[in-house]
Amino acid sequence: MGNPPRSILIVMMSAIGDAVQVLPVVNALKRAYPRTHITWLIQPIPHSLVADHPAVDEFVIFRRGSRRKTPAALAAAARELRRVGDRLREFGQRQAGGAFDLVLDLQVYMKAGILTGLAPGRMKLGFDWRRTRDLNWLFSTQRIPPNPLGSSHTQDQYFEFLRYLGVEPEPVVYGLELTPEERREQKQFFDALDRPACSVILTTSDRRKDWQADGYATVLSALHHDFGLLAMVVGGRSPREIRAVREVTRLTDAPVLDATEDGLRRLLWLLGGSELVISPDTGPLHIARAVDVPVVGLYGFTNPRRSGPYRRYEDLVVDGYARYPGEEYPISARRRGKGMHRIRPEMVLEKVQLALRRYGGHSGEK
Repeated sequence: MGNPPRSILIVMMSAIGDAVQVLPVVNALKRAYPRTHITWLIQPIPHSLVADHPAVDEFVIFRRGSRRKTPAALAAAARELRRVGDRLREFGQRQAGGAFDLVLDLQVYMKAGILTGLAPGRMKLGFDWRRTRDLNWLFSTQRIPPNPLGSSHTQDQYFEFLRYLGVEPEPVVYGLELTPEERREQKQFFDALDRPACSVILTTSDRRKDWQADGYATVLSALHHDFGLLAMVVGGRSPREIRAVREVTRLTDAPVLDATEDGLRRLLWLLGGSELVISPDTGPLHIARAVDVPVVGLYGFTNPRRSGPYRRYEDLVVDGYARYPGEEYPISARRRGKGMHRIRPEMVLEKVQLALRRYGGHSGEK
């Protein structure tokens, strides 16, 4: 880019897992440009996880609401971006700067494109048109080149933005740290348990990524009887999550600790204090990866080579996406509707055994 940008806006408003994978981008930008003011446009739920991240100077919250309220939400976010931009521009008049020198649209949808277009920025960098939807690419002034491989891991796609700017993404650092108070809560909670805990996620935002209750029941029984672990169900308290906990608890003969409770920061320290995590493709899986807790990933609907844990614990992925053992499938966004039904309890328990043998002792090191 020549001179370091004085201000950067990152547009990433959506899911928890995506927000986690933006953190190495933010950290790399801050390493390369330590004096640059970084603003992140984000939605309330992922914001609750990363609100105090040291690499981000300011957040602008996009409160989406219902589809009917989307135009008003877009207008409110655009006003806030202009307010931030005006303040940066005013500061820049004294410091030879101006609004957002760089806007990174890390999403591919229309809403992100509209707000990228409305943001008071000079250079607006987005994906190439082949990878965007809803004409999102029209709102950027520059685009990263098409991927010659066709597709890659989501984390690597975000790193393409860094490399386009000449910023080195390595080392890959997430920086999800607990506060002193959260560490005290974590210690008090886990000290009260009589055995190491295995955190289990039962549901996702998309039912097609969920595994069946009877499979979980068998696995939870083995965690308790064969591996000496406490089966601890974690996540939120939505009606569907509550029903899933009740069904699995009814089907298993193992004592199950229901630790579900709304709040991503609490989930962060629950995952971080666990010996092991079992999860389908959802945000908590990527949180576990970010805090370096062994995670057995259950994949069938989505491609684990594209959305699995990044560069770590790939050996623990239970691959129901493969239609037969050893299938060599490419990295792609293509989904396979019956994949989760290919996962059997013995496949999961094989990975649990591998995790404890290869990565055992995690919780004891905390």
